[in-house]
Amino acid sequence: MKTFCVFLFSLLLSTTAFAGEKLRIYAASSMTNATNALIEGFQKKHPVDITPVYASTSSLVRQIERGAPADIFISANEAWMDYLIDSSIVLSDNVTSLCENELVLIAPNDSSLDPQISLNQSFNIQSKDEWKKNLIGERLAIGNVKSVPAGIYAKEALESLRVWSDVERRLAPTNNVRMALALVERGEAAMGVVYKTDAILSDQVQIIATFSQDSHSAIRYPVANISNSKMAKNFYAYLNSSEAISILNSFGFKTLK
Repeated sequence: MKTFCVFLFSLLLSTTAFAGEKLRIYAASSMTNATNALIEGFQKKHPVDITPVYASTSSLVRQIERGAPADIFISANEAWMDYLIDSSIVLSDNVTSLCENELVLIAPNDSSLDPQISLNQSFNIQSKDEWKKNLIGERLAIGNVKSVPAGIYAKEALESLRVWSDVERRLAPTNNVRMALALVERGEAAMGVVYKTDAILSDQVQIIATFSQDSHSAIRYPVANISNSKMAKNFYAYLNSSEAISILNSFGFKTLK
């Protein structure tokens, strides 16, 4: 009986400890669905209260810089993670590359755009004329090119294809990539530049073309363990598991493992 009471007391202590565990995960907007699935998978093994915060990477970085209580941070851009490292907010030893993405051109499902438009270094005059024709009086939905990673990559790609000057005045800039997707879904923009993983989640848009990877910087998602909590370390380790990799792949992300 005494042994049973000791066991029961230990179990109650353990349960109480887990009940008080909290984990705050800050993740780029484009990681919303995948991160929700990762959280669900992790909580099956660890009874912990997890609060996810989704926004553009630049917004999350500013929040973390001002002292927001993030335990895990998933960025859609290596430069912004480097900024936190250089600011001594994140230790480089606690950062690893999680996955990669692709950049695509999208349009509403009822668009008459030719889905064979080639967006690579051989982008010819005829294709450029088609691009201009479809943007006459229309807008191109795109993340803010100064701060939103998807917008930064998009500008690089459009400059590489030498069409930036044709679209610069026809932009519909947004605070994050999901907002750019929404503009195209609602037909408020004729085209948009978003991540492939966002486009494939929507049944209201079609992918017109994929930008060649050599037209922009590599789209990599670094993840950082910011806190010293045991649960944060467990989640950080979980992201390297075969289960987590399978989840990321199911949402269209390319894993680096």
